[in-house]
Amino acid sequence: MLNIFEKVVLSMAAIRILSGMLEITAAFFMLHFNTVERALVINSLLSIVGPIIFFSTMTIGIYGLSTKLSFSSLLWIMLGIVCIVYGIKK
Repeated sequence: MLNIFEKVVLSMAAIRILSGMLEITAAFFMLHFNTVERALVINSLLSIVGPIIFFSTMTIGIYGLSTKLSFSSLLWIMLGIVCIVYGIKK
């Protein structure tokens, strides 16, 4: 069954599934501790994980496309990522 998926797509999906599992686990921990302080700590830890997941999947995806796209197209994609990061920071 795994042969029908491209390795790059499978890797990106696996990272997103892991991310979703982390989100659900964090929600259960918030419910378990049942305090606003603990929930904020858990939420802040998730805010660290989010960008790591984003950059990982983007890196894998760009690597998968690197043989199919021209150099100028890759530069435009990188510029788009820079704009997203800049928008998040402001």
